[in-house]
Amino acid sequence: MTKIHIIIISPASAKANNGNWQTASRWAHFLRAHYRVTLMTQWDRMPCDLMIALHARRSAVSIAAFAAAHPTLPLVLVLTGTDLYRDIRHDADAQRSLQLATRLIVLQEAGLDELKPAVRNKARVIHQSARPLTPLDRSAATRHFDVVTIGHLRDEKDPLTFMRAAALVASPSIRLWQIGGALTPALQDQAELTQNQHRRYRWLGNMPHAATRQRLKRSHLMIITSIMEGGANVIIEAITSGVPVLASDIPGNRGMLGDDYAGYFPVGDSPALAALVERALADPTFYARLQQRCAARAPLFSPLREQAALLQLVDNLVKQ
Repeated sequence: MTKIHIIIISPASAKANNGNWQTASRWAHFLRAHYRVTLMTQWDRMPCDLMIALHARRSAVSIAAFAAAHPTLPLVLVLTGTDLYRDIRHDADAQRSLQLATRLIVLQEAGLDELKPAVRNKARVIHQSARPLTPLDRSAATRHFDVVTIGHLRDEKDPLTFMRAAALVASPSIRLWQIGGALTPALQDQAELTQNQHRRYRWLGNMPHAATRQRLKRSHLMIITSIMEGGANVIIEAITSGVPVLASDIPGNRGMLGDDYAGYFPVGDSPALAALVERALADPTFYARLQQRCAARAPLFSPLREQAALLQLVDNLVKQ
């Protein structure tokens, strides 16, 4: 019997190694246990039984073409970040993608609030996941308190807030690591300047995913400074490595960490971020509170849970 064929459209390729690619690659792995799966950046009219497309605007051409060619086949749109929190408000292609999709997926509960009632009824939440890593034993005193941020240097990630905070942190034991390639010359110049001026800060550029996770696991804190996120993989990878998070106070991060989380700072507020880093080092009770709240969220980000939710969604669509 021929397996049902699913095409996953990811606007990012493996070379980009960003959140969209990580999601697409992981979902392809999950689905291949039951289905034939093809990953591509744009639909080339290859026959299939179901399409999963990531990002309403960047995959809009593939979504429109597939809907026109196969109006009765299921089409799943995953709203991954900038499309959910920016594009669907004003971009006609992104708005059309919402209408054409059979199902909409958001990656955390707060994402549902961004959808108008006319399309919210076809939306579902699927939390992403990461393979858990055994947390380091942090009970013994260590010489350094390592803080890491992970993500390509681009405006939506607001990498400058992390760099400015690095210039404000005073405790000599704190080291700040920034991982991710610069997508503009200006941000590369600023990372290099910050590194030259502040010895506690180091920009490591692009790193392989496995090496990045090991660097994360060895850190005491993970920082996310983004101005918009759909459901950041780096938060999940930190939590599933036993590393607490300090996060910009945006809906996408609140949807991941909960409204009662103590580790938020205002978007772009480098002094507030630097103060939180210093507090995490100096106040063991505060640090333990962050650890405990992150540990409580960890079950949401189990690979088995994500795979079960995805397979349930796809099974129901292809068997209708």
